Amino acid sequence: MPFDRLPELIALDRGGPGIRIPPDVTVPVTPRVASLIDSACFRRLTRISQLGLVAEIYPAARHTRFEHSLGVYRLALEFLGRLRHEPRFRAEVAEEDAAAFVVAALVHDIGHWPYCHPIEDMGLPELPRHEASVGRLLEEDEIGTVLREQWRQKPGRIAALIEGSAEDPAGRMLHSLLSGPIDVDKMDYLARDSLHAGVPYGRHFDRERLLSSLCIDETGRALAIDEKGRTAAEMMVFARYVMFSEVYWHHAVRAATAMLQRAVWVTRSTIAPETLMRMDDAAFANWLVEASRGGPAAELVDGLFGSTRRLLKRAATFDAAHHPAIHSLFAGRDYAEMAAFSDRLADSLSRHLGIDIPAAMLLIDAPPAAKEVEFRLQVRERGGHAAGAPHRWRPLAEVSPVVRSLAHEQFDSLVKRVRVFAPAQVASAISGWHDFESLMLDLASQAGFRRL
Repeated sequence: MPFDRLPELIALDRGGPGIRIPPDVTVPVTPRVASLIDSACFRRLTRISQLGLVAEIYPAARHTRFEHSLGVYRLALEFLGRLRHEPRFRAEVAEEDAAAFVVAALVHDIGHWPYCHPIEDMGLPELPRHEASVGRLLEEDEIGTVLREQWRQKPGRIAALIEGSAEDPAGRMLHSLLSGPIDVDKMDYLARDSLHAGVPYGRHFDRERLLSSLCIDETGRALAIDEKGRTAAEMMVFARYVMFSEVYWHHAVRAATAMLQRAVWVTRSTIAPETLMRMDDAAFANWLVEASRGGPAAELVDGLFGSTRRLLKRAATFDAAHHPAIHSLFAGRDYAEMAAFSDRLADSLSRHLGIDIPAAMLLIDAPPAAKEVEFRLQVRERGGHAAGAPHRWRPLAEVSPVVRSLAHEQFDSLVKRVRVFAPAQVASAISGWHDFESLMLDLASQAGFRRL
């Protein structure tokens, strides 16, 4: 059955009851949507910030996962509104599938815990990725009952769309709308994070043009764009690049991130993963303060969550263009190796500079092993002037030098830099010492580091 009669899509088309969110949009709320967002599991997202430590540098960036989830849900309806005009999409996606996609968009972040992404970047084996807990949360009595009785959906189906484990054609196609080069998640967070951070970078892509160009790729399994959306897609790639450069990987944001990661590393044995996954921001901060009290991470935690903000300062920065040896040795390295190396570096620097440097107060921040999603997106071009000429399909990176450069060659290697952070006096001494890079390379060689 076609999905034109989906209640949420009808509500979007006709207007009606809804929730207002920035920037000046109404999110349609049907009774079954209200049952989901009023559940305790979903309400927890009102107490989890979308950007976490970014607010230490951009103070207005305190919007929540709840707001973002509503924005993603609304975009999912807009995607369906456009794709209902695509014959292959309509043939593959029934109303039941479309409803599952709407639910998945709404609850896609339900497994998020506080400061989830920087903690996940550590790759701790005892902490599964937040997507892995979605299925378990959706099976719980309250939200599971809503899914089964009001949405006629199996929690496992929703989890499969979010995790990307669905094997049926409709499931694979719908997952690409949730997680792909152009998806409902990225389109919302780039613009929303930019708005709340007070910067223009993430809003300078033509959202309406991009939406109107959506189609299904040559294989019929994933989202694509037609050629009229190429410039809009390029603008979105550039928006993502600049948001990472100026906001998400701002040097002070990364200083706070490195401090949080080291504190979690030191105290990780004091909390069960199941407990962490059910915390909100306040509960997490309280736990970390108590767990670190009197220990090596206490000063780091106090600098983040105490009454006075005290972030470590940049001592050195290494990108792939100017310092390829350092960058290639440290980018993507296991966090345990990095923690041990920074301890060794602190000890060596204490001797060379004649300054007492506590091991926990010299931190190396490096790009995580996981790479950002590349823009592997197909563009549908006209096949020729003759009537009925078949379409041609080309990768976006092939037809766009902008995408080829920003999304592939520069993103993880230039935006995500290796940085060393330390207290102000130590950072000043390191930055003025010309042998620091040589010391880093020598110690890396002694530790047996090889280019990853």
